[in-house]
Amino acid sequence: MVGERSTRHAHFNLNYHLVFTPKYRRRSFFGPSRDRLMEIFTATCAERDWLIRGMEVMPDHVHVFVSCPPKWAPSDIAKILKGVSARLLLQEFPEVIQRYIEGQRKGQVEDDGV
Repeated sequence: MVGERSTRHAHFNLNYHLVFTPKYRRRSFFGPSRDRLMEIFTATCAERDWLIRGMEVMPDHVHVFVSCPPKWAPSDIAKILKGVSARLLLQEFPEVIQRYIEGQRKGQVEDDGV
């Protein structure tokens, strides 16, 4: 079977289509943050023996099509990808959180970006 992977006790072809959006669907993924997000997802998946079958990063959302062994629940996959990427992106691009905080102080959330 094409695309089938195996472990010692199982043959599997589990693929998940995950879609991530930032808070208020703000346009946060463009320029260097877009490239860094793709690097983070690729590295995170490689560490855990997950295969990225497809990835599309739009300014306001991300589609990831990932193949994982059966020991990983879809909720755990989403939790790990979101947690690692959010932590690293906010450390490397603090202006993203600053725009959000300033928008809250004004009583509004402005949509900056492309």
